[in-house]
Amino acid sequence: MEVVGGGGGVGNMSSEIGNFFQVLVLAMASLSYCYYIASRIPTGLFRVLSVLPVVYLFILLPLRLSSANIGGLTAFLLVWLANFKLLLFSVNQGPLSPPPPNLFHFISVACLPIKIKPPSSSTALKKNTNDHVIKKAYNHKTQQVLLVIKVVLLGLIYYAYNYKQNFHMSFILVLYCCNMYLQLELLLVISATPARVLFGFELEPQFNEPYLATSLQDFWGHRWNLMVTSILRPTVYYPIRRISKRLMGSAWAHPTAVMASFAVSGLMHEVMYYYITRVPPTWEVFWFFALHGVFLILEVTAKRAFPGKLPLLSAVYGPLVVVFVAVTSVWLFWPQLLRNGVDEKVIAEFFTTLDFVKKKVLMLMQFWHEK
Repeated sequence: MEVVGGGGGVGNMSSEIGNFFQVLVLAMASLSYCYYIASRIPTGLFRVLSVLPVVYLFILLPLRLSSANIGGLTAFLLVWLANFKLLLFSVNQGPLSPPPPNLFHFISVACLPIKIKPPSSSTALKKNTNDHVIKKAYNHKTQQVLLVIKVVLLGLIYYAYNYKQNFHMSFILVLYCCNMYLQLELLLVISATPARVLFGFELEPQFNEPYLATSLQDFWGHRWNLMVTSILRPTVYYPIRRISKRLMGSAWAHPTAVMASFAVSGLMHEVMYYYITRVPPTWEVFWFFALHGVFLILEVTAKRAFPGKLPLLSAVYGPLVVVFVAVTSVWLFWPQLLRNGVDEKVIAEFFTTLDFVKKKVLMLMQFWHEK
């Protein structure tokens, strides 16, 4: 696989951007077909069959991209989010059912990491209009400040990589964990911006400060990559829980559905790793999610067995959860990426992108100056 970076990196970046726009055009054309044609087919088997060619195309499209950042993000948006939403759309469920009012709304919801906030009750708004506006403005300002801080922190992390040879491997892995969180959140925010700007959507956050998690249930259910959580619930958790309740009773329905959700998440992460590394899966990341599924079930069981007692330990338990996630990440989440040099590739791509942007800005400035 060609690595973007080093000599000729800017040329490779130009080629990669060209491939990305080809992928973008094909994806938009495919979603246009779903909006204008597949949506008119009755839900069920026939609509499933009508969207399967699009699902297959979306599986192939990220293979045209070689960069870890652009290719990985494209695979996440098309192969995971869009395909799962289209399968729900086939059975008249999910965010695409009923179809949004126009094509670009449909495309945005289908392939962008967005979840539109439901409208607030008009009665509640009338009673608390001033409080609502003030709170909304405060939250927006706070989110902007946090976003700026995260951009600065990510820049400092990349600057620190210039001195990586002087750091202990444990510290480098801490930097990698922070890098992954900050970069993933910023990439998802950037990819959701078109829908926010063009349509004025009020969107749910993609992340909710996961470092403040008070439990594993809180971390995975309410804080980390909430777009995945929102798509796994209707596609995996709810159907498996209903089936398990009929077959095994309500006591086993929840743990079975939780394990199924984490298993599917693990499998999809293995798929994402393939797009990034182009090597067969080694299953560490699958077992990472399986392990977290088991511990989450144990945590929920303990909460039910000792109601009202575990929250008293949240001041200690919350940080332990974050440490547990970090340690198990180093053990099972990172090895496949490190073995295949994805860390070095991501760093090289960052500096190549900076060079690419600098050259384009200088070209534009020179053009305007001559004009």
